[in-house]
Amino acid sequence: MPAGELVRGIIAVIAGYLLGSFPTAYLVTRLKTGQDVRRLGGGNVGALNTLREVGVLPALAVLLTDVGKGSAAAALAYWTLALPQGWVLAAALAAVIGHNWMVWLGFRGGKGAGVTVGTLLVLLPVYGSWTWLAVLGVVLAVPLVITRNVSLAVAAGLIAMPLIAWLGLSSGKMVIWSLFLAMVMVVKYYPSARQAWPQNGNLRDFIFDRWLREKK
Repeated sequence: MPAGELVRGIIAVIAGYLLGSFPTAYLVTRLKTGQDVRRLGGGNVGALNTLREVGVLPALAVLLTDVGKGSAAAALAYWTLALPQGWVLAAALAAVIGHNWMVWLGFRGGKGAGVTVGTLLVLLPVYGSWTWLAVLGVVLAVPLVITRNVSLAVAAGLIAMPLIAWLGLSSGKMVIWSLFLAMVMVVKYYPSARQAWPQNGNLRDFIFDRWLREKK
């Protein structure tokens, strides 16, 4: 590996982590309410907790910025630093890790869904096609529309990604990246899912997110 590529790759990964670590939900909630989003609701530093505890417009601002963080990390590595696929994927994964464990917030953070979508908005078109991005969009949208359960939609996307990477992109690196991504996401989603299970009366209530109609 040329020394120049190694240096640019390290820069891309560090930049990806720092971009992911930008505490969007924390800052938006502070500006809007003066409160710490980590002390509201489930404590998640992300768009969904912002939606539940702060409001629609602040949550939309958080979501768009988080998606932008993921896209920026991948775009910087691919176009600006002109790195090969392995480094681009590493920078994208670093952005998700940065969002989930933010250096500015004592390594607390969100769950990475928005940032992951942002990385895929770059990765799937440049290494595959817009068609496969649309396929993933449908995979995410169907369970979300039916159940309004973001975690279930994310799980469907994580299951679909290795298949898309293998069948649609014919990329072994993307398959491996998808599996690492799934592990990172499971680490963040599993504790909340485990906590939510006993709070629901049955499997149907666990699957179907009823917070919008129950929250007063």
